[in-house]
Amino acid sequence: MTTYDKHPEVNISGFDHRAWQGWEAIGRTLAQQQRPKRTVLVIDCYPGVRLDELEQMLFSSLRPALTINAERARRDEDALHAMLARNLTDDRVFGVLSCHQLVEFMDRERLKALQEQVTACEEGLVVIYGSGAALVHPGDVLVYADLPRWEIQQRMRKGELGNWGVENQTEDMLRRYKRAFFIEWRVFDRHKTPLLKRADFLLDTTLANAPAMVCGDALRAGLAHTTRRPFRVVPFFDPGIWGGQWMKQQFDLDPAAPNYAWCFDCVPEENSLLLRFGAVRIEIPSQNLVLLQPRSLLGEKVHARFGAEFPIRFDFLDTIGGQNLSFQVHPVTEYIQQQFGMHYTQDESYYILEAEPGAVVYLGTVSGTHPQAMMDDLKRAAQGEKAFDDARFVNKIPAHKHDHFLIPAGTVHCSGSGTMVLEISATPYIFTFKLWDWGRLGMDGLPRPVHLEHGEQVIDWQRDTRWVQKHLMNQFEPVSEGKGWREERTGLHEREFIETRRHWFSEPVLHNTEGGVNVLNLVEGAEARVDSPDNAFEPFVVHYAETFIVPAAVGEYRISPWGKGIGQQLATVKAWVRG
Repeated sequence: MTTYDKHPEVNISGFDHRAWQGWEAIGRTLAQQQRPKRTVLVIDCYPGVRLDELEQMLFSSLRPALTINAERARRDEDALHAMLARNLTDDRVFGVLSCHQLVEFMDRERLKALQEQVTACEEGLVVIYGSGAALVHPGDVLVYADLPRWEIQQRMRKGELGNWGVENQTEDMLRRYKRAFFIEWRVFDRHKTPLLKRADFLLDTTLANAPAMVCGDALRAGLAHTTRRPFRVVPFFDPGIWGGQWMKQQFDLDPAAPNYAWCFDCVPEENSLLLRFGAVRIEIPSQNLVLLQPRSLLGEKVHARFGAEFPIRFDFLDTIGGQNLSFQVHPVTEYIQQQFGMHYTQDESYYILEAEPGAVVYLGTVSGTHPQAMMDDLKRAAQGEKAFDDARFVNKIPAHKHDHFLIPAGTVHCSGSGTMVLEISATPYIFTFKLWDWGRLGMDGLPRPVHLEHGEQVIDWQRDTRWVQKHLMNQFEPVSEGKGWREERTGLHEREFIETRRHWFSEPVLHNTEGGVNVLNLVEGAEARVDSPDNAFEPFVVHYAETFIVPAAVGEYRISPWGKGIGQQLATVKAWVRG
């Protein structure tokens, strides 16, 4: 078992008295913001915030003259469905990315009526709350109530939460997630970005009945501080039908869970970021950092290319003591653009962190495979007539610790059982076309979706045995070396925009972001320390298998053996966007 930190924090100094814990302290602080005649307090909310908790725990202490739930202005369910039909599609998993603005979800006349109510109330405290509250009034005092996407998903799974504006708490979870991913989260990220730039307070509603609040200036200063030092986001773990046991034991996870399939250790769209202000810890979506500090975080070239999107993803796939992943393929760039509105695709790679004897990776087609023969076999398997003949059609490649397999979009692949994969990939993460799922049901008892009609359109049939061996397996190249260290290139493929380097070291090694964000994982050794040669940031300690982010603004940094890592041969894998 390692000392893997499941709750990493960024300490923000200078604002110890600008953050509050609990409804009583939050209510008292907001009450102090009232002006002599009329004060409009706007509490705009990300979808998923428990409005009933706001009503019961906060408003009684504020004693407003007028309370308005902004969601009363929302268009009805049928109207929203008609507006969003093209984005929703009939598919369980895939939609089309929305370009809507939140105001389009509101009925103009209802919104105008709420605005007139505010105008008519000339004295006392007016509280406007709910998703879209700032559309009713900009607010004399603006609070933004937020929570991470992972917490939203947990509330969905419990049946507590449906999609915004829809009574669908019992609908298939895949369909609810699809609507959130392709529509709601896009719309509400657009809506909240300008609000976070001017908000007087951010309200953390992640934990039920345990809110925390920080003033807006402290939040923004904290986010700026985070881009000047290495940091980690909060990892989350999820079971799956093919999941293994390695993470459970290595990371001291809940032993009662059946398995853990995934760990998302660097997916800022869904992970949390923990900021500590004195005695108060604030949990926010790490996406807020991307939205508010994109240039310092990503660097000028990466920001110019991707906008306010974090383009690199690190996650774990654990099949040690588990099963094969689904046999799959990812869409090529033009397909993901034309079909789903995503402007870059899900290129991947598998770095083998650990492997059992006999472990394999399935990668590319066997030389001589006839495309129609393989697709016919997959279709018969999907209809339950037979098992897919993977031995006939797919390369089965032995996998060992520290191997690196490159998986540009269009390459058929999956990890076999007995591997602990560090997946180093482009950020799009749900665009997996399953071709064969080994005859299994999902953990919900339903057949897992197979997308042969999509997959058939994007498989690159030239990626056969010889091509895979030449281009995708352990493409290691020495780069440089010094006393106690050596650097080697491990990928990725030229069709992928991510560059990866591995450093083996027993002495300190200097790195430089070169103006672009770096993402690293300690893939060998117990412990290392990341510091600044000129003391520009506080030293930062990482442990085996922890992923960490070094913002572009950091520039030069140094990684050294530390603690239990002293005297060991250590290794990091580093990824960045090629220039």
